Amino acid sequence: MTEDGRDGTLPGQRDTTALDLRRGTPVRDAPPPAPAGDAAVPGAPVHETTAIDRGQVPPPPAGPAPPRTVEQHLDEILSAVPQPDPIELAVLDAQGLLCAEEVISQRALPAFDQAALDGYAARAMDVEGATPEEPARLSVVGETGAGPSGPASIGPGLAHKVAAGAMLPAGADVVVPAVWTDGGTVTVAVHAGPVAGSYVRRAGDDVAPGTTAVQVGTPIGPAQISLLAAVGRDRVQVRPRPRVAVLSAGSELVEISTLPGPGQVVDVNSYALAAAARDAGAEAYRWGILPTERRRLSEVLESQLLRSDLVLVAGTLASEGDLVQEVLAELGPMRFAQVTMHPGPVQAFGRLGRDTVPVICVPGEPVAALVAFEVFVRPAIRMMLGKRQLFRRTVQAIAAERLVSPLGYRQYLHGQVMRHPDGGYVVEPLGDGGGDGGEAMLARMARANCLVVIDEDVTEVAAGGLVTVMPLLLGG
Repeated sequence: MTEDGRDGTLPGQRDTTALDLRRGTPVRDAPPPAPAGDAAVPGAPVHETTAIDRGQVPPPPAGPAPPRTVEQHLDEILSAVPQPDPIELAVLDAQGLLCAEEVISQRALPAFDQAALDGYAARAMDVEGATPEEPARLSVVGETGAGPSGPASIGPGLAHKVAAGAMLPAGADVVVPAVWTDGGTVTVAVHAGPVAGSYVRRAGDDVAPGTTAVQVGTPIGPAQISLLAAVGRDRVQVRPRPRVAVLSAGSELVEISTLPGPGQVVDVNSYALAAAARDAGAEAYRWGILPTERRRLSEVLESQLLRSDLVLVAGTLASEGDLVQEVLAELGPMRFAQVTMHPGPVQAFGRLGRDTVPVICVPGEPVAALVAFEVFVRPAIRMMLGKRQLFRRTVQAIAAERLVSPLGYRQYLHGQVMRHPDGGYVVEPLGDGGGDGGEAMLARMARANCLVVIDEDVTEVAAGGLVTVMPLLLGG
């Protein structure tokens, strides 16, 4: 209901019961008032409450469940999704995953005292106070490059030419950068004297034996792979990518290679949602369009439950008599509910099959399906990955134009957010997301780089007002 009392039900919504979304209760036609006294009104309906020959009159059917908030539906999903057990992978295959073990180094890094840059190994006391006007002059007694080398040492007044990474000769406690010298080969003039320990890497300075190299929960990127290799680990325990099966439901769907006939549409959801799941970090595979024959449909769903950590189904499912809903219900408890969000208020979740695998159903309309993925599925995948940051970061932005939103629904509008020349952000919505059919505009969605989020109790945002914006960064 809108604030002036008009029906605020969204177009295309299957449940047509009017809802007072401020109270979360159904609004039904009130029965006529009872007449004074005990006399019945001729022609008025009789509400029988006594036993009759056919048995006790059953109670009236329960009304539709009140709509759920976005938070309620999300909390149910996040509280039920499991974290897959850690697996061991080769370090390169572990890239992008979270480390699931405390990696203890058995080696010292570096393994020996070494030069941090090209220059001359020397004793700090021999070069102390050197200036270009009064350089310190040292005899060069050797040269060592990076790689295997024999032991070397220096004494007072001596220097040893070294390359970055070369073993430091015994007796040296400093490396003078080559640019601070005249580059001599027999004797070298040092124009500035660094303090003891400068440009030297001591054995174990980076990682000492018996200490932690990589902690549990650390994202494994190029730097972590470098460190794992340095401490001698070619395999590591990680949180695996959850296996996500993506399926589409609908008799109107045809494969991408088929030219749609009248009333048919191409199955874009299985492609879009599989891509979104991969971007979120999952190992996603697209099954495609679900069969419409009951036995085959049951076989497909059961097989996906056996091979997946999460099953994602997109489809416009009828409230009654829908075959997909019936088969899902045979596999376990599945809750279909109205969620106070737009687009796509009809959402579903359950844990089905022998292993109680999470199953999330999102709307069949492609834009609504991807919005539902961002709100519900992406956080679930990141939780299964063990990520600490489940949700995309949001920013406050100035609305470039007036925005409207239905009372009681959290609105998600696609938009383009950009930096304002004076600082901060400004966002331009791509359509109003309401009566213009914007929820079906794929090209509009493809141009968007953010979602504009308007809370349930806000019906209008004036141009220049602040709104919450969720940037849609790939892999973010």
